[in-house]
Amino acid sequence: MATAAPPTPRTTTAEVRTRSLRRIALLAGALYLVTFLASIPAVFVLDPVLNDPQYVVGPGADTRVTFGALLDIVNALACIGTAVVLFPVVKRQSEALALGFVAARVLEAAIIFVGIVSLLAVVTLRQDLGGTAGADPDALVTTGAALVAVRDWTFLFGPGLAAANALLLGTLMYRSRLVPRAIPVMGLVGVPLLLASNTATMFGVNEQLSLLSALALPGIFFWELSLGLYLVIKGFRPSPVTAGFGATSWDEVSR
Repeated sequence: MATAAPPTPRTTTAEVRTRSLRRIALLAGALYLVTFLASIPAVFVLDPVLNDPQYVVGPGADTRVTFGALLDIVNALACIGTAVVLFPVVKRQSEALALGFVAARVLEAAIIFVGIVSLLAVVTLRQDLGGTAGADPDALVTTGAALVAVRDWTFLFGPGLAAANALLLGTLMYRSRLVPRAIPVMGLVGVPLLLASNTATMFGVNEQLSLLSALALPGIFFWELSLGLYLVIKGFRPSPVTAGFGATSWDEVSR
């Protein structure tokens, strides 16, 4: 007589919730780390077009600049991804702050894209007009410098929105205790310093690369870096927010 197969263990709601939250934390943390892996090298890769006023009439390094632009594109998309992935969780603490965080991230990415287009326009200008007979080199240099200046301003305002991101997401993380409070505190402390530095730069009092900027960056830098690492390694800490998080549409999409 055949022996009946043992019943298949049923997945409990708590197990589904735990797996779903772990996936969200892992993906969000990975996307935060991608923003570092893309944005930091991009600054060095783009150096020829950013710091050589004669780039547009010179031999150029178009492949290198295009690759740097690609890194910035990855950074911008990862910025949006961090907010979209975290939204289903952090909205349970405050939907208004969570929506603000998504909006700030989307705006940051949009500003970064403006800077990307301006640098790619310099590459196109050099390729299409730089070698054209009769082209005015001085006019080309002036136009190229104007496009680079656009990128410099986007570099101030785009990543400068890290202050808004730290204020919104830092507040959500601090209140919800989804991560140790020391992590969002770094961001919240860095907000006034970054705002002061960026405002001073807007009015010509401070250079983008200066002592004040160097003092303003560590808080925001280590806030996002430590958040990404913690989410990848540890995930969310148990809290009232995660306790009420059940099997949602996220699970259906991720299956």
